[in-house]
Amino acid sequence: MQKKVFQLLADNTSGVLSRISGLFSRRGYNIESITAGVTADPRFSRITIVTAGDDEILEQIEKQVGKLVDVRDIKELKPEESVYRELVLIKVRAGAAQRPSIIAVTDVFRAKIIDVSPESLIIELTGDQSKIDAFISLLEGHEILELARTGIAGLGRGIENVTYIT
Repeated sequence: MQKKVFQLLADNTSGVLSRISGLFSRRGYNIESITAGVTADPRFSRITIVTAGDDEILEQIEKQVGKLVDVRDIKELKPEESVYRELVLIKVRAGAAQRPSIIAVTDVFRAKIIDVSPESLIIELTGDQSKIDAFISLLEGHEILELARTGIAGLGRGIENVTYIT
């Protein structure tokens, strides 16, 4: 089993995400993460999907998704040719005694404390998956109350593979 990241350009219309995810569920494929948002051109959405499977399954996924009417372009974002980022928000129980150690780890990772309450902190961190996983593992001695991860968003490097749709 290998993991692949696919980037789609799709029409920015209602039901597009449902049709894409429906294709995965009908075929029994798993989506590890999916992110979507409007592009600079409001007619289109950029969707990033992370999925896993053997070569044959991943090839089928790419072909099947590419055949959907709303999908204008699909390409694999290879790690060496792309930039991936993920956002995580983490709410940690933090009384006065625990705050200095949490703040120290937060500073090392260049994360931001975006909310402070008497009993907790909310931390925002952006980076690749390994950075986020490492940060979370360093918080193991503290009680994580809630955690929200966005999933990967990515773009290919350079201008060679930019898709122009008119």
